[in-house]
This record gives sequence, C-alpha cells and structure tokens, in this order.
Amino acid sequence: MSSEIAKADSILLGDDLFGDATSTRPLAKDAIPLAERLRPARLSEVVGQAHLLGPEMPLCLAFEAGRLHSMILWGPPGVGKTTLARLAAQYFQADFIQISAVLAGVKEIREAIERARLNRQTGRHTLLFVDEVHRFNKAQQDAFLPHIESGLITCIGATTENPSFELVSALLSRAQVYVLKSLTKDELGHLLDRALALQSPGVSVDAPARSLLLGNADGDARRLLNLIEQLGIAAQAAGRNQVDSVFCNHALAPARRRFDKGGDSFYDQISALHKSVRGSHPDAALYWLARMLDGGADPLYIGRRLIRMASEDIGLADPRAHTLALEAVAAYERLGSPEGELALAQAVTYLAIAPKSNAVYSAWKAAQALVELTGTLPVPERLCNAPTRLMQDLGYGQGYRYAHDEPQGYAAGESYLPEGLKAQFYRPTDRGLEQRIGEHLTRLRKLDQETSS
Repeated sequence: MSSEIAKADSILLGDDLFGDATSTRPLAKDAIPLAERLRPARLSEVVGQAHLLGPEMPLCLAFEAGRLHSMILWGPPGVGKTTLARLAAQYFQADFIQISAVLAGVKEIREAIERARLNRQTGRHTLLFVDEVHRFNKAQQDAFLPHIESGLITCIGATTENPSFELVSALLSRAQVYVLKSLTKDELGHLLDRALALQSPGVSVDAPARSLLLGNADGDARRLLNLIEQLGIAAQAAGRNQVDSVFCNHALAPARRRFDKGGDSFYDQISALHKSVRGSHPDAALYWLARMLDGGADPLYIGRRLIRMASEDIGLADPRAHTLALEAVAAYERLGSPEGELALAQAVTYLAIAPKSNAVYSAWKAAQALVELTGTLPVPERLCNAPTRLMQDLGYGQGYRYAHDEPQGYAAGESYLPEGLKAQFYRPTDRGLEQRIGEHLTRLRKLDQETSS
C-alpha cells in the first residue's frame, strides 16, 4: 500500500467524526454489534475489494491523488460500501453525514445541506453518504446536483441496484461508479478468524463448522459477523469451547443464499437459467433453478418463465415442451414445496435437452412489426363472413375456396393476406418436429407455384 494511504492508516477515527454529538455516555461493549466493533478503522484493515484498493487500483489512486470526489459504490450487501465511505471521510478529514434514502425526507436533506454550509464557513469539507441512494426518486436525486457542482458537498451513494437503471443520468455523470464484489471464501475466512478472536477468544471452530459458516455467509461480511456473534452467544450459554457443524446447525437459523427479489440478483439468475436452457445445458439449468429456489424465489414465477422459454426457444421443434411446462406448474400448484419442485426440475431438464427453435418467436415479432407498419388494412371480401342477405349481396364471402373441398385439402394459390400484401414470417428450422413441418410447407408452396404458372 502506498505511503500516502499508509499515512492515512495512522489517523484513528475521532470521537466527533462519526459519533452522535448529543451522546454523553458510551455504549457498553456488549451492546455494540460485532459488525460495528470490527468495522475497519484503517484502509489496511479492509477485507476484500483488492480490485479497487490494491496498488495502482482505482480507489487507491483516487486516495493518493489527495482530492475527494463524488462516487457511487455499487455492490451486494455486506461488502464494505459504508466502511469505504467512512474511511474516505477519515482520510480527507471531512465531516461525515450519513442519511438513508429509505428513511430520510426533506427535513433531513435540508439539515445536511445547512450543516455543509456551516462546515464551509469553518473551512471543513462535507462528505454526505446516502445509503440505498436508488430509493430516492428523480426529483430527490436532482436536488443534490447543484450542491455537488458547487463543491458544497461530496456525495457518496451506496446502492445494491444497477445505477444505470436506478439513478438519473445527471447524477451518474457527476459521480464515478465503483463496483464492489462479494467476498471470496478466503477473504471471509480471514475475517472469521479476526471475528472469533474478538467475539469468542478461546472458542475453536472445526473445519466442517467453519465451512458451514462461510457457506451461509454467501459472500456477505456483515452476515458472517452476525452469524459468529450468534454462535458465540450460543457457545457461551452452552458452556462450550469447541464448536462443530452439528452445534452450528442447532444454534443458527437456516440461512438463505443471497436473492434480492426484484433486484439485480433476481434478474441475473433468471437470465442465467433462461440462457442455460436455451444453450441446451441441463446441468447449468438445474443449478440455477436450485439457486433461485434456495434463495426464496417464487416457484410459480419460475414456472411462468419456463412456459415462456418453451414457446420462445423451443416452439414447434418440440410442442411437448410447452405442455410439459404447463403440467409442471399445475403439479406445483397442487403439491407445493418441496414435492412440486421436482416437477419444475423435470420441466427444466426437458426444456434444456429439447431441440431448439425460435422460429415462432421470430415470426410473431415480424408479424407485430408489419402490423404496426401497415396499419389497419381491410380484410379481403372473399374472406369475410356473410351471415346476412345484405352482406351476401355486397359480395362478402364470394370467391372463397373451402380448403376441405380442394385436392389434398389445400386451396393452392390462394392468398389470405390483405390485397397486395406479401409476407413470410414463419421459417421453420431443420431441428426436431420443425424439420417435418418445413418439408410439409415446402410441398404446399410448390403447389402454389404450379397453380400460378
């Protein structure tokens, strides 16, 4: 780490930097959560994010430059977004103001801006940290822009959602986006050792229990520290100085893998499932199905997506895929979890191994585009129904050729599109049942050509 950053590491967090100015009595050690007690006070204590904090890496260079700038820290929960914001305030000796976009209203925002103005009068810079910044609406985000541009505040926003979709372009253009990653198992293991030494000195955790803790943390440092804190309390109550996986399973509530319903993780995983099915990879498709169900995804939502995949990516190459997807959803509705999950797994596997065709999907898109382009063209009179004498007198239905009365049950040379309109939307592939469909259509087109000649 550079000498400049090493110098910053020598600056301990002052009592007035992040604390409540109205507080007169410190909290007891046991009342402070482990995650807060173990929060890094120096950059060198940060676990993970080497791609940002390592030598010659973006945030390292930003700190070395000696000039604080507005930024968006984007990443999953528990990867250090708040910690980095606090350390930035410490390094640049700025007044740290933290607000939550979930809870803050106009009053809190005005108070923060007024405090920044007072800081400017004393020559001190203000760092405004906005947690869950994506929760602010467009007007609220726009309200920060003049104060960022004037230099009154430096804004650091933290978000778990894709900034491209959730933040206004004007704010994005004034803030550098840094992507934070989930912690690896090695990084979590380092944090686990540090946490145990602080929370439960003298308590040892065997290898299976350690693996269980790291797996349940799922890349989330805060979750890991909460688990260790719960485990330490349980071990103390049970009078144990050795912890195994059996004790862990009894002491800790079952953990779910990270799955943010409606967030990036949700759409990333359903996208991975869809692409695995489309790519004819049943093992990957089953993996993503298991991940989503394990994380708490709605099984019926997955079922609806499977029905869509059957139409979009398989179509008439294997029409049974659509039926099987529908039946899987019906089976889940009848059985529920966990029995009904096997039906979804069967459908996923079948869809993945089925022959693939997007011919129907492409044909439908092309038909929609042509309708939008050509507008409301009249139906040819010979194709109109004529249930009344007046309609018959007007010529409706005259000249219509009844296909069942034609040779081979096909009215060769007939057109069923509006007058003068020609189109071929559906082009069957040479895979699965569509190969036979294509051969059949080729024979019919040949009859059309013979009739027209």
